[in-house]
Amino acid sequence: MSLLRPAHIPNLICVLRILLVVPIVLLLLDGRYTEALVLIVLAGLSDGLDGFLARRFNWTSRIGGLLDPLADKLLFVSVFASLSWTGLVPAWLFAVVIGRDVIIVAGATAYEFLIGPVEPDPSRVGKLNTVMALLYLLFVMTNQIYGWPPAVSILVTGAGVFVISLVSGLDYVLTWSRLALRSRTA
Repeated sequence: MSLLRPAHIPNLICVLRILLVVPIVLLLLDGRYTEALVLIVLAGLSDGLDGFLARRFNWTSRIGGLLDPLADKLLFVSVFASLSWTGLVPAWLFAVVIGRDVIIVAGATAYEFLIGPVEPDPSRVGKLNTVMALLYLLFVMTNQIYGWPPAVSILVTGAGVFVISLVSGLDYVLTWSRLALRSRTA
């Protein structure tokens, strides 16, 4: 029996995306934003590819369902942390973004152990939060590389990230609390 089957390809792509985190962080901390952005785009494309392959060929698995969001979160948090460390992202905004993720992961872990299996199901506001945060990071990096977009764009998207992170975090807490209560009373 072969250890490597085509159905494992999406999971391997996720692992490769996780491995990209270290060079991305090192490049960001070294101020090499162009190279870091190229690797971040590559990681984003790999995320789309593994999702496409998993859906198209039904190469889905429980481990893949957990690996994919883990890879995404690890990359996302690492880029935010690196840019915060270099002073390009305010520490308070980094704290809000990370605080939201910590609350979501802690809630999912508690749900998994106390109630049952967690099926990741991003809400619309959660997806909006991700898009806004990615746009913000893109603006921060392209401003460093090209001097564009103007600082006001970074300020506006940063404010959007702050507000949507709070709303999204609250949405997840309320949604999963309702699910937990329903399953406990059923």
